[in-house]
Amino acid sequence: MKRSVLILSVFVAILSGVGSSYYFSREFAKKLAAVGTQDQRSSQFVNFQSQAPSDFTLAAENSVHAVVHVKTTYFGNANYYYGNPLLDFFFGNPNQNYTPQPQQASGSGVIISGDGYIVTNNHVIDGSNEIEVVLNDKRVFKAKVVGADPNTDIALLKVDGENLPFLTIGSSDDLRLGEWVLAVGNPFNLTSTVTAGIVSAKARSINLLADGAGPSAIESFIQTDAAVNPGNSGGALVNTRGELVGINTAIASRTGSYSGYSFAIPVSIARKVVDDIKEFGTVQRAFIGVGIKELTQQDADKLGVKALKGVLINGVDENGGAAEAGIKTGDIILSLNGVEVNSPSELQEQVSRFRPKDQVEINVLRESKQKLFKVVLRNKAGSTDVVKASDASSALGAKLVPIPNDLKKKFGLRGGVQVAGLSNGLLKSQGVKEGYIITQIDRKLVTEVEDVATILRNASGGVLIEGIYPNGVVAYYALGLGK
Repeated sequence: MKRSVLILSVFVAILSGVGSSYYFSREFAKKLAAVGTQDQRSSQFVNFQSQAPSDFTLAAENSVHAVVHVKTTYFGNANYYYGNPLLDFFFGNPNQNYTPQPQQASGSGVIISGDGYIVTNNHVIDGSNEIEVVLNDKRVFKAKVVGADPNTDIALLKVDGENLPFLTIGSSDDLRLGEWVLAVGNPFNLTSTVTAGIVSAKARSINLLADGAGPSAIESFIQTDAAVNPGNSGGALVNTRGELVGINTAIASRTGSYSGYSFAIPVSIARKVVDDIKEFGTVQRAFIGVGIKELTQQDADKLGVKALKGVLINGVDENGGAAEAGIKTGDIILSLNGVEVNSPSELQEQVSRFRPKDQVEINVLRESKQKLFKVVLRNKAGSTDVVKASDASSALGAKLVPIPNDLKKKFGLRGGVQVAGLSNGLLKSQGVKEGYIITQIDRKLVTEVEDVATILRNASGGVLIEGIYPNGVVAYYALGLGK
């Protein structure tokens, strides 16, 4: 009996051992599988993290050679002591033998072609008398201004050089929030400085250009946290492949130095401006022919719209392409050529890529229904004509440039163009001097060079030009056009 009990006990113990072993082996296998899963997740996380670049050397080394130091020289005007030539004539100018001392400033620029074309900011070269460009290898070139556009703060320079290092133009459209970028420039006269950051916002409007360019200003900045300081203006914003994606332009700062955010003009805008200046001598600005504003919750409630998507039209130009196509006030623009737009700056960026006479497809929301319109874009005068800067120059015998911002602020002007050079022609024959600022022609406001060409082309017989000299003397000239 005892022997049978002993055998039974041993048998139960063996079964218990086997059961425990099986149980623990199963649990261990589960835990091991769980650990493996965590390791896999960790591995996936590590792989995801490894996509962020840890080495910017290739992009930096490719960029510094194509980013130049732009040095500008300005000469003061000592021709008038009292600011009035009549007073100077009677009372004399004690500074008449005084030679103005040059003042210097600097910024950055980006070589975009081996034959010496350089993109920079308009405000870097605005009003300068001489421009010097210094390459990273210390070579020095004299530069001339091919053209400038205050509306986008882009200027195009040219130096006489061959086989110069240049940046490949990338795509600002493909930039994503959180993507790494590099800012390359010459802050505080420190040449070839590279900083890194991420794209923190796109299509940002900060009302930077409104004072200088007025309502035609186009702002759709790339916002980054790459450190940018005075002197970086006109420099390159590049992606991690070393491709140009923006032109550094401004900082958000209460002190004048970097304090968190910087802003760059998308290369999509800069490229269009450069192409227009090369081909026409001035930018071909296209307009839909509508007034726009941000779509607010209050607007949406009033219109019975559920989603805050798109850009609200709050006015339609009766002579514009939108009116001709059938677009109305109160419509909400959802997309242009299939690209969604959710702010005025996004819409302006898309329109800025086109020229007058181009046709675009605009998708709008009207009374909860989407409608597609084909709109032929027009210029500011309401026509589809291409305007060339040479049209005005040849007609007047003058080189016309946008008015410098300092003079615009000094006289409180909304716009104007300045006579930067004279040849034998209408202006010179009537006694116009260099420096004269044309503000109106036949009582039509002149804000850009192309305005002059447009007004003259539509005028006949003669025109009355109104303007002001840098010393404050207002002058009027009557010109016969002979047609």
